[in-house]
Amino acid sequence: MKILLVEDSRAVAVVMAARLASFGHEVSLAENGQIAVDKFQESAPDLVLMDIEMPVMDGFEATNRIRRIEEATSSWTPIIFLTASNTHENLITAIEAGGDDFLAKNWPESILQAKMKAMTRINTLRQRLAKNLEQLTETNRNLADTQNQLLQSQTMASVGQLAAGVAHEINNPVGFVNSNLGSLQGQVDGLLRVISAYETADSALAAHPGILAAITAAKKSADLDFLREDIVTLMTESRDGLARVAKIVSNLKDFSQVDNADWQFVKLEAGLDSTLEVVGSEVKAKAEVIKEYVGLPDVECMAAQINQVFAKLLVNAAQAIERRGTITLRTGFDELEAWVEIEDTGHGIPPENMKRIFDPFFSTLPIGQGTGMGLSLAYSIARGHHGRIDVKSVVGQGSTFRLTLPRKRPTAA
Repeated sequence: MKILLVEDSRAVAVVMAARLASFGHEVSLAENGQIAVDKFQESAPDLVLMDIEMPVMDGFEATNRIRRIEEATSSWTPIIFLTASNTHENLITAIEAGGDDFLAKNWPESILQAKMKAMTRINTLRQRLAKNLEQLTETNRNLADTQNQLLQSQTMASVGQLAAGVAHEINNPVGFVNSNLGSLQGQVDGLLRVISAYETADSALAAHPGILAAITAAKKSADLDFLREDIVTLMTESRDGLARVAKIVSNLKDFSQVDNADWQFVKLEAGLDSTLEVVGSEVKAKAEVIKEYVGLPDVECMAAQINQVFAKLLVNAAQAIERRGTITLRTGFDELEAWVEIEDTGHGIPPENMKRIFDPFFSTLPIGQGTGMGLSLAYSIARGHHGRIDVKSVVGQGSTFRLTLPRKRPTAA
């Protein structure tokens, strides 16, 4: 056992150290409380034997400082006070200072040995408790990760079903409307050609002023000249609108990857663009989007899950911007990894929150506006892909989230 013996009397310290060493203990000496605190900081012992009345710093103050040091490290070292004055006042003060036991210097050595053994047992039990707590914390963390993955899988299944349903329900009517518009376009063109052909006969109708007047009145009533231009514009805009609807459905399918839910090589930049289209109403209302793509090679991943990460990071970036700002999408790669950065000019993340942003249920949004699961799910997805999410943030300037993934799925060990 490593023992720190704090005793201002050199003669007493040497005798006690010799006796303790004879029992197989490793003894370090300190002649006052300040030296004891300094030695404790350098290397915490298994037990402290503390005198009370000492120059520079007494045993009570030294114990107080040692306990404050331990608070920062969640550790604990037994401290037994040794004194020639075993008054009730000293006993109470010793306990209040953080001492664990009290022993008069004139007590038999056997009692000291028994108390030391008792403190050792307590410390051993405490270490076991700390280990059990650590294991329990890790188990809870694993359970939280599993819960996140299950929730994420359920979310993706729901999104996939929704996307498939939307695609089916919209594609069919869009298809026949688009077909009908195509036919209508041809028929309208034919009618306009017939009208133009009839107009060449206006000069021949000069001999029939009644008929010509009726035709002229009909043209004026229908505003034929405007109709010729407007009907073409209307047809073009209608077909463009249908094309946009088809693009939205395509982006939704690309985002959810309902047709490809397994591992595959995909283009991350294309997935990022599709996701941006899906969440575009929220993002583009708050920020100008700048793309700095390098042309990533294909990356092996589960595209639907990675798109979920993109969606959360994009929405977070938009929510971090109070009025109008900039969101920069940046990509890069090396021989082993590829990464996507989403940088915003928002309010930034306070340093005290940086360690908690990936914790389940942690959210800085007002109650009812966020579940606190988004970044936790994103972090779990990244870990599930053997990747990571790194964050840099400066309060008042903005944040940068970088998703890094292996270019190829690691083989199982």
